[in-house]
Amino acid sequence: MVQTLQAKSVTLRDLIDRFHLQLVRDDQFFREWQDELPDITDTEQQFLDQVVEGFLNLLNYPPLLEDVVRMAVVDPLLFLGGFYLSPFHIRSEPSIELVDEENGVIIAGSLDTLVLRDQLWVLVVESKRASFSVEAGLAQILAYMLAIPTPEKPCFGMITSGGSFMFVKLVHTSAPRYATSRLFGTRNSSDLTIVFQILKHLGELVC
Repeated sequence: MVQTLQAKSVTLRDLIDRFHLQLVRDDQFFREWQDELPDITDTEQQFLDQVVEGFLNLLNYPPLLEDVVRMAVVDPLLFLGGFYLSPFHIRSEPSIELVDEENGVIIAGSLDTLVLRDQLWVLVVESKRASFSVEAGLAQILAYMLAIPTPEKPCFGMITSGGSFMFVKLVHTSAPRYATSRLFGTRNSSDLTIVFQILKHLGELVC
């Protein structure tokens, strides 16, 4: 009998046990979030500074739900980076199925996820409780990335709670391997600038 698991409830342990997912701690594995980041213009920096101010203002009116985070933080970054323009396309809340044939398990779900082509994913996790951090979304976004239709290429993702960001890289092999960036905080204007630079750089790599 086939068992279906909801992606929202999948844990890293599930992915490790069922798909042999491995964490890579070698800094050389995921250099894309550190090397060759693009320069940004003064206009872009002024825009990013306004995003920070808008986020700080939102903190005065909790709770921060996904839709609000997306409108105030994520959408401006995607717009500024040109991700609403060709060759990118965005699908909100796509459905996926990740099949573990050996054990007869299907991981299925539809989350608050944006897909920018098939090699770049953005996941917005709920941030109305302090315990909900980007770490809470790691297994979810990895489940999506494991199910991409072009596994021969590296896949990248960005997780955000609005207040923090983390980038993920996944390489499909017989034992899929992944690594994460450091955490970035939206309160820090220089951090958000780096987030934007990384996002633009990853966009260039998947084109």
